[in-house]
Parts: sequence; C-alpha cells; structure tokens
Amino acid sequence: MINIWKLEQAKTRLEQVVHDAMESGPQTIMVNGRRTAVVLSADDYDRMARSELSTAEFLKKSSLVGVDLNIKRDKSRPRSNRATGGLACR
Repeated sequence: MINIWKLEQAKTRLEQVVHDAMESGPQTIMVNGRRTAVVLSADDYDRMARSELSTAEFLKKSSLVGVDLNIKRDKSRPRSNRATGGLACR
C-alpha cells in the first residue's frame, strides 16, 4: 500500500488514498517533489486534535510540579517604545 502519492495520482485515485489512510495510516501527497499535504483518517485526526493540552493541563503535567522556584519580579520601569510615543503600553 502506497503512502506517498503524486498529486495527479491522488486526484485520480482519491478513494484509494482515503482507504489507505484509514487502513494503513497517513498518506503523503507530493507536488513537484515536495511534501505538501497529508491525508489522515478521521480517527487519527481526532486523536491528534484532542492531544493538545491546555496551559493548565500542561503545567499540571510538568516535571517542575512541586519544585520550589525562587522567582523574583523585575520592578524596574519598562523601556520606552517609539511606536507608542515613548510610553510603555500596559
């Protein structure tokens, strides 16, 4: 089962490309010798889409959980910004 397709092949054999994506995994489509697209099964896509963690979930799973970090805030005045007329944006 092919997993790399030239664009013209993929266009004429779309049903096979989709079938192979469902049965064998992602199918790569090449244009002018360059990888330009990947066809995934809906299950593979759903698995990828829900694997993204929110910031809170990422921090909860971080290896730094429970580590006592000594973080000090820099209280010096911000640099001026020419784009805002010399005033720092807040």
